[in-house]
Amino acid sequence: MQTDVPFTYSIPQSLLDRIKPGMRVIVPFGNGGRKIQGFVIGFTDHSKYRLKPISAVMDLTPVVDDELLQLSKWLAKTTFSFRISCLQTMLPSVMKAKYAKRATLLKPINDPKVKQLFDHQASLTYRPNKLTPDQQALIYQLRQRGLIKVTYLVKNQARSEMVNAFTSRLPVARIKYLLKAISTRNVGQVTLLRFLLEHPTGTYKIAEVTKYRQHLSSSVINQAAKKGWLKKLKVRKYRNPYKQPVKKNHPFKLNSDQWHAVNQIDSSIVNDQFAVYLLEGVTGSGKTEVYLQAISKALQQGKTALMLVPEISLTPQMVTWVKGRFGDLVAILHSGLSSGEKYDEWQRIQSGNAKVVVGARSAIFAPLKNLGIIIMDEEHDTSYKQEDTPRYQTRSVAKWRGKYYHCPVVLGSATPSLESRARATKHVYHLLRLPHRINHQALPTVHIVDMRKEIMKHHGINYSSALLDAIKLRLKRHEQVVLMLNRRGYSNFVMCRNCGYVPKCPNCDISLTFHWHSHSLRCHYCGHEEPIPRTCPKCGSRKIRYLGTGTEQAELELKRFIPGIKIVRMDVDTTSRKGAHARLLHEFGSGYANVLLGTQMIAKGLDFPNVTLVGVLNADTSLMLPDFRSEERTFQLLTQVSGRAGRAKKKGEVFIQTFNPDNYAIRLAQQQNYERFYLIEMTRRHALNYPPYYYSVRLTASSKNRRLAIASMASIKQYLQTRLSPQTIILGPAPSAITRIKQRYYFQMVIKYKHEPNLQETLDYILNHYQIGVRNGLFISIDPNPVNFM
Repeated sequence: MQTDVPFTYSIPQSLLDRIKPGMRVIVPFGNGGRKIQGFVIGFTDHSKYRLKPISAVMDLTPVVDDELLQLSKWLAKTTFSFRISCLQTMLPSVMKAKYAKRATLLKPINDPKVKQLFDHQASLTYRPNKLTPDQQALIYQLRQRGLIKVTYLVKNQARSEMVNAFTSRLPVARIKYLLKAISTRNVGQVTLLRFLLEHPTGTYKIAEVTKYRQHLSSSVINQAAKKGWLKKLKVRKYRNPYKQPVKKNHPFKLNSDQWHAVNQIDSSIVNDQFAVYLLEGVTGSGKTEVYLQAISKALQQGKTALMLVPEISLTPQMVTWVKGRFGDLVAILHSGLSSGEKYDEWQRIQSGNAKVVVGARSAIFAPLKNLGIIIMDEEHDTSYKQEDTPRYQTRSVAKWRGKYYHCPVVLGSATPSLESRARATKHVYHLLRLPHRINHQALPTVHIVDMRKEIMKHHGINYSSALLDAIKLRLKRHEQVVLMLNRRGYSNFVMCRNCGYVPKCPNCDISLTFHWHSHSLRCHYCGHEEPIPRTCPKCGSRKIRYLGTGTEQAELELKRFIPGIKIVRMDVDTTSRKGAHARLLHEFGSGYANVLLGTQMIAKGLDFPNVTLVGVLNADTSLMLPDFRSEERTFQLLTQVSGRAGRAKKKGEVFIQTFNPDNYAIRLAQQQNYERFYLIEMTRRHALNYPPYYYSVRLTASSKNRRLAIASMASIKQYLQTRLSPQTIILGPAPSAITRIKQRYYFQMVIKYKHEPNLQETLDYILNHYQIGVRNGLFISIDPNPVNFM
């Protein structure tokens, strides 16, 4: 159970001058000597209660400033979360507290079992998973008899990496004398003295100096330290997450549309004016150059800049462009970094050494001061919505920070979300358009392939004859191809053709996906994995068949059709290791591979001049989902991936394979006609009372006990009906699209409203009242304006 009430503690005399708002402290909480980490949010001069004192301060300076403290309060209220969760979300994971218990003997005990348990020491770290049941029982008995004391420890995991370094202790005159006195046969010492003569002051890392100086080794430096020539010490090493060399780039000449956009944004930066700009530009229209020149203006004004991208896969290319323009002023924040790299980048930002931050969703909380501009590239992307507590929409947080710093927020996309475009139509946002590609190259020609006809030609599951011919033609021309199939694995499921048995996950209501390389069945929700059955567990038949398709199968199939073809596959399976995104994109960009095959992570933002063909292997994967946004997502995905073709001087071509060739989302994506799609989709949303005409909230109950989840939803609906106005629409409760995940049952309810004055208070009550159910394994979550109803 959590609490959203602030607790008051007394400040010990020794800490009076040290503690500031935004620092983390260790405090006693409850009975039993438990200690936890907390955040200082303010001070008071008096209290009517006898207060416990703060035990310790974890930081030398505040880790969240006044802006982020205010933001955490707003975020907790608008996302129906607890403030402590919001504060922890703003920090790198290594700065979250790690708790441990320590058992200490109060007096010597002459018992062989006790001596063995404590290994003849006075105390031990209590780790129940490392102790046998008998040992756990022994500790419990000792505590009951008052023979041991159990203390709670809070560990700070944030650590800087320290390396060996040295600094000279010799004056220049002494170095010159030693160089004349020492024999030239002592090559190492002579080399070191010459280095000290060139660098009489400063601190130098031993590993870096010895790496580039012949005859200079750590043993030479150790001998010099013993002689008193230099002083050895430990210094902090910066863990650089971007080690690739970056070629400097310079501002391009803007066309008239770009110039107008930059001029508008620059005006808000210079005048300290909050405004939201929706930059709607066709793929290849030069949105990135608009971003870079606007960032440059912010830096000229002595301000900082924040740039967000939706996918980790986009970060390497975007970082290359931004670092190429602004060099070491750029810091990177995304989930692909190690914990240490994130911590070092966070420290660079907080200290003011980094002025520009490029990152994914969580980078919106980067501790930048004096923000001059916030940019969200591909603003329509659903990954900008956090699916776990606190369930924030990055766009909303960006606008809050923009208002705080009086700076512009730029939302860029070739296919803006309907919510953003509707606000621009109502002049809540300022609409800026880039309707033409910067090189005056035409948009790619898009062909729709009816797979209902192609399936009869037996070209395999994934490739039509037209697409195969187009791929072969590009290979002859030494051009490159991008293929998208938004489903990983080899096949969707395995089925017995004799009785229809389909292996399902034991923890989730979902069939297992076949993966060829590991030759196993996996659940993509809980990670369960099991071997492929050779015979049907139900009827004993050997007629096991693989149905559906995935990226693994598409890769193997294409290699069978075109022997010798080199393919880079990008999906969750191939990019799970650190640095995999950048490595795979470099392989493709350098020309090592002919084809880039992947899921939707390859659809946006990537810019390869030699790509002239894009193939969408199945346009229907997102079309038939039980979600009112399925057409919008399909249109956006097809338009975005089509834009990867023909971005340089060579003409582009796109093949979209589908079993629904007449669907309006697919037809309008073929025409790249966003305006027509916007009008049709807005008419549908209005008729069905969906966003952006209505706001929505999703309530979800989950429990291992199915009846408990259903009963709690029924009780919540009754309460909502007594509190909310008749104009508010309540849908459900109903089972979630996948009812059971990780052995928990999920039921949901959706509230749709335009103006509901009682909603905040009502949902706050539900959030706090149903906390009591946590003890029974019941969890209630509240998701404001969800982007996913699955």
